[in-house]
Amino acid sequence: MSHTIQHIIEQYLPWFILKNIPGVGNILYRRLIKRFGSPENVLNAHKQDLMTIKGMGNKALSSILNPYFRSLSVIDKLKDEIKEIEKSGFKITTMVDDNYPALLKHIPDPPPYITYIGWLNVADEDLPSISIVGSREATTYGLNTAENLAYELVVNGGFDVISGMAIGIDTAAHKGALRAKGRTVAVLGSGLGKIYPSENRNLFYKIADNGAVISEFSINSEPEARHFPMRNRIIAGMSLGTVVVEAAEKSGSLITARLAAEYNREVFAVPGNISSLKSSGTHALLKQGAKLVANYMDVVEELIHILPIQGKLIRQDGHSKLQDKLTDEPNKKASVNKIPIFEPDKYQSAILDILNDSPMHIDQIIEQSHLDTGGITAALMDLELMGIVKRSSGKMFYKS
Repeated sequence: MSHTIQHIIEQYLPWFILKNIPGVGNILYRRLIKRFGSPENVLNAHKQDLMTIKGMGNKALSSILNPYFRSLSVIDKLKDEIKEIEKSGFKITTMVDDNYPALLKHIPDPPPYITYIGWLNVADEDLPSISIVGSREATTYGLNTAENLAYELVVNGGFDVISGMAIGIDTAAHKGALRAKGRTVAVLGSGLGKIYPSENRNLFYKIADNGAVISEFSINSEPEARHFPMRNRIIAGMSLGTVVVEAAEKSGSLITARLAAEYNREVFAVPGNISSLKSSGTHALLKQGAKLVANYMDVVEELIHILPIQGKLIRQDGHSKLQDKLTDEPNKKASVNKIPIFEPDKYQSAILDILNDSPMHIDQIIEQSHLDTGGITAALMDLELMGIVKRSSGKMFYKS
């Protein structure tokens, strides 16, 4: 065994062991890492300390303490999986690594680690991400709309495009981003060793060359039905907002939209033919308050107040139109090396006036601000991502 593979096994084996322990789901895993700092520390923790963790049930507690889950037979199996990941050209990143998707860390149940092919942004260099999802059995109108919208959001907005690589709208969105020579990320409902759908094998590698394909499942996991709602939470969690282009009344894309709303991200919907059942889901979203999207500017205008500070919106190959909207000198090309100055808007200013170092519930912040809920929620996320505000349990916030 090479020194490199041995090092990778030593680095990631504790993460795989803890993930393999019965009763330790993603929510509890996150709490354990937050409390103990690493899976090694969790696996070596005393029973009394483990019992203090919220949500620590008897099954998880007894399993963590059970030596079987660190036996040679279990460890050898997990080592083999890590070796296969490495030999297949895939990589691993954990929730404590710099290149783990920054926004994904903020959902209640992020995957402790993901496998990927391609490249992931370092957290402090993330470009704004938007997810585009929709029906597998899309109409020509839906396919064209998804591809063109993705293209425009990359070229004129500087966005990364995230989707699920399914046939239909997802595929069109990825193709639009690739046509624009932009970055796109596909999230699979299978392991990376089981490319699904198989007809998108070429697209899989094109996406990897221009972004990343990621999965939270074991390398050889089949595309089981239960995996796709789990996949959808990652798509929603990685994005500032989710655009549903075309969806029937019970489409899986509506799960992604619901999760985006639960994560306080923006939800968008493209209107379709009022007599088409394939647009009934998107029309339902619009009735529920989703932002109507007729072109890429509808997305930009809704997100502009929570987009990353302007220094992060400049691509190496030029200056996007969205950047022009964020500078006082639209006709001058911004310098890549310019240090952006934080100027709070009315929502951020209100929050900073209200908060101190004592945690305050979001409802109190909204009440004291006398401003709308959506604006305050978005501003809190923005301030949190910039490190100005921190979140504690139970939707409590305080100045960092």
